[in-house]
Amino acid sequence: MSTQQRVARVAEQMRAELAELIRNMKDPRVGFVSVVQVQVSNDLRHAKVYVSVLGDDQAKKETMKALQGATGHLRSELAHLIRLRYVPELHFVLDESIEHGSRVAQLLAEVQREEARRKAEQQQQVGNEQEGQGE
Repeated sequence: MSTQQRVARVAEQMRAELAELIRNMKDPRVGFVSVVQVQVSNDLRHAKVYVSVLGDDQAKKETMKALQGATGHLRSELAHLIRLRYVPELHFVLDESIEHGSRVAQLLAEVQREEARRKAEQQQQVGNEQEGQGE
C-alpha cells in the first residue's frame, strides 16, 4: 500500500472518530460542530482538523477555544480507537466553506426571485399594452 493511500485512510478514520468524540463532549462551549475534513502529514505526526461551527462569531470563538483545550483528551481517546504507533498532533482550523456556500445559495435564490418578479411585470405590461391596442 502506498504512503498516500495510508495517509488518506488514516485521515478518513480520524475524521469519523473525531466527529463522534466531539459530538459526545460534555463541554457546554462546544456547540454544533461538524468535522469537515482531516489532513494528515505524510509522516503521520500532524493533523489539521477542519471544523464547521454553527452559530455567531462568539459561539465559534468559544467552540474553537474549547476544542484547542480538549486536544490532549481527544488525542488520548484517538489512541484507544485507532491503532497507530503515534497519534498525530491535532491542529483545529475553522472552516467557513459551508457557511460561504450557504450564503452563495441564498444570493442565487434572491436573484432567481428578482428575475421571476421582473418577468411577471414585463408580461403584465405587455398584456396591458395589448388590451389598450385592442380597444
